[in-house]
Amino acid sequence: MAVTVAVSVVIIAKNEEQGIEECLKSVYGWADEIILVDDCSTDKTVAVAGKYARVLTRKMENEGVHRNWAYAQARNKWVLSLDADESVTPELKEEIAGVIKSDAFDCYDIPLRTFFGNYWVRHGGWYPAPKVRLFLRDKMRYEEVEVHPRVLGVGRAGHLHSDIIHKGYPDLEHLFGSVNRQTTLEARKWIKTDRRMTCGHMLWRAVDRFFRRYIRKQAYKDGMYGFVISYCDSLYQFLSYVKYREMLRQGKDRTG
Repeated sequence: MAVTVAVSVVIIAKNEEQGIEECLKSVYGWADEIILVDDCSTDKTVAVAGKYARVLTRKMENEGVHRNWAYAQARNKWVLSLDADESVTPELKEEIAGVIKSDAFDCYDIPLRTFFGNYWVRHGGWYPAPKVRLFLRDKMRYEEVEVHPRVLGVGRAGHLHSDIIHKGYPDLEHLFGSVNRQTTLEARKWIKTDRRMTCGHMLWRAVDRFFRRYIRKQAYKDGMYGFVISYCDSLYQFLSYVKYREMLRQGKDRTG
């Protein structure tokens, strides 16, 4: 019988039937516990995941709250957080199995190797792009906001060297769709937190983000993909701003 590692893998998913099995297979039989928290999927995500994981259903209304709730369901003190389009390499499994035996750190960041289709994006700050993904359940929580929640209370942080494989973008259409969704949430966050954004500030950030990514972080070395991700960084600022302005106007119209 295979020896499992005392870690709980927690996966957040919604309508991920196309890729979720690859994610689950990468940790099945290795991790002591696999939990998939499903955000009311309407496809076969739950049916596929049920073969590998304990499936919990919970509607996501706020990403930070949702993640904190999901991690609290883990029975092991160590949690490995994965997204549905990610998978764990054999090298990373070995590295995790080794470090959780030590009390040297409270959490570890892990490099993400992101792909557009079969193309690995190596530049523009997209690699290694480490994120805290392995942590002691009781030592870490996320900021409870809708989009891009920050990690809070990380304590003693270490670094792993092996990669998580992130197949986040089968094609550019998925990238543009993600930018559209995320900028809506970003604008909503600005409204909720009473943040003030001016047109001048937006324009400065849009130009700065493009050149920072494309030139300073050398995204140009990734050819067309490098240009597109730099452009999307700039576009993110513009779309967030115009949606923010529209939400402000709609709010004033309703209050009259």
